[in-house]
Amino acid sequence: MHEGTRWQRFKKWLRNHWLTATFVLGFVSDSLLLNQIDSLADNLIILGYLFLSTLSLLLFYIGIAERIGERSSRFLRKYMPGVMQYSFGGILSGMLIFYGRSGDWLTSAPFLLLILSVIFGNELVHKRSDRLVYHIALYFIGVFSYTVLVLPIIFGVMGDFMFLVSGVVALIVVTILVQLLYRIVPNFMRVNTRRIILLVGAIYTTFNVLYFTAVIPPIPLSLTKLEVVISVTKVENSYRLVTENQTWWSGLPFMKATLHPGGNLSCFARVYAPAKLSTDIYHRWTYKPVGGSWEEKGRIEYPIAGTNAGGYRGFTTVTAAPGTWRCSVETERGQVLGRTTVEVVGGKPVNLVTRIE
Repeated sequence: MHEGTRWQRFKKWLRNHWLTATFVLGFVSDSLLLNQIDSLADNLIILGYLFLSTLSLLLFYIGIAERIGERSSRFLRKYMPGVMQYSFGGILSGMLIFYGRSGDWLTSAPFLLLILSVIFGNELVHKRSDRLVYHIALYFIGVFSYTVLVLPIIFGVMGDFMFLVSGVVALIVVTILVQLLYRIVPNFMRVNTRRIILLVGAIYTTFNVLYFTAVIPPIPLSLTKLEVVISVTKVENSYRLVTENQTWWSGLPFMKATLHPGGNLSCFARVYAPAKLSTDIYHRWTYKPVGGSWEEKGRIEYPIAGTNAGGYRGFTTVTAAPGTWRCSVETERGQVLGRTTVEVVGGKPVNLVTRIE
């Protein structure tokens, strides 16, 4: 009886929240299927979600307008919302996965929170006219996020111009969708035109503000390794890292390693870039003396090209003094791929460890 009651409650919850359940199903699919940002298979999956969202959205409103037979219209009204939610969930979770890999989570938090807020908004919008506007907003966010990701991969160029081009492409795509919806539900669209324009404009402006304030992660780059060590030496096609053995908890969030370099300190990073893309990477060194405040100690540049499957390796070196040191890996615009912090203390190195990368 108890198990039966629990099952009944679950079915009732599912009936009330089945759109969100299908949305989450898109997330589950992405976590299993998406691996690499410039993989043809991964891009085909995202394009499949975009095609499915476009088709299901149009078919749903064809059903609303009863442009086909009553039975078919009823079928579309019943099942297309679930297909839409699944495809929107797939698109946005894919963006969350790739953008999350590309930048520092703390720095990129406002952008990632924007996507999460859109997801939770799914539970709050119920009125049919509101859902029309909400669907178009979801669609635009998905398309804009994807064009920002894929166009630098296609053209092998990052930067402001490519971001602006991505925004124009996304606006063209959503305009085509709106024009098609005008043909399907003209009265419905006419009533909501002002709201759609304002919302799409607000999303477009928000994306630009987040980009030009370096909050949007430096897609399609991703940091695969970052570590501050005592020394790095290039040996033929490999790098020899010398550091000190650390406690297990030093790798936990908000904890930091302790080093006794007795001189120099090196920051080693491995950055993955798509095959066609070449750009410059910067290591920003900042230092906080004991009892003092943060000081910038240098921003050192080196080029990378997407020719190494494991990521392009590079390192920079500074003269270390006792205190807290932080190395941030950035793009030219200041977008942060990642950062790490170590505590430097006096004395000789202990428990030295040598690794080849």
